[in-house]
Amino acid sequence: MMTEGKTGKSDRYPLTGDFLAGRLRQHFGEDDLSYIEGLVETVDHHEDGEQLIARGDITHRSTILVEGFIFRTITRDDKRFIVGVHIPGDFVDLHGFALKRLDHNLVAAGRIEVGCVSHDSLRKVLQDRPNIARAMWFATLLDAAIHRKWIQILEQLDAPRRIAHLYAELHHRFDLIGRQMNRALRTPFTQLDLADMCGVSAIHANRAVGKLRETGIAEIRRGDLYTDDWDKLKQFACFDPDYLYGDGPLLLREGWE
Repeated sequence: MMTEGKTGKSDRYPLTGDFLAGRLRQHFGEDDLSYIEGLVETVDHHEDGEQLIARGDITHRSTILVEGFIFRTITRDDKRFIVGVHIPGDFVDLHGFALKRLDHNLVAAGRIEVGCVSHDSLRKVLQDRPNIARAMWFATLLDAAIHRKWIQILEQLDAPRRIAHLYAELHHRFDLIGRQMNRALRTPFTQLDLADMCGVSAIHANRAVGKLRETGIAEIRRGDLYTDDWDKLKQFACFDPDYLYGDGPLLLREGWE
């Protein structure tokens, strides 16, 4: 079994070391980890706003995010909706392997680095490495769990708490892969990005950011959130991390192998 600790990021696995770190990665042996690293055939870099995949494009490969952030976006009547955010270690479009076309766009948020895996290689994973295939299936189901939570908070929370919940979620996801954020969580997000993630206008997003500052819970400057008390922020956001399948009652223990 691996001995890298909470994060799998290392010189041995520079491209895939964050994949399922803090979750299922502990169940992989060194042979599995090396196999996953070897799946990456090419490495690409994209600039802020660059579209990796457009809605309806036929896909022949899937990508794992190595560094940076990726948005899932849907555009309708010239209005953009950000329906998901990916961080390092996420296989952002594994479902494209089965569907061949996506119903949304994948867009770089800031400068990013991604590893690319052909669908031919993924077919071999299904045939030769069922345990790894199952882990990839889990990764797509985790995306679905996060999406369900986003739907819930859009219905349940007001704009300041939606924004707080977004950063609380990202803070926890980074912690799972061993990237602890202390006082600051730095992102390339603009205020318009926050509005499009939270389903509000740019004006309402501006007011929500101001509300967070007024409460003394957090301050957001150019996408970076600063707080002296993450627990207080998470309490304000009504954040419960169980849906992220890390520590807690949904942590995968028995029954995985």
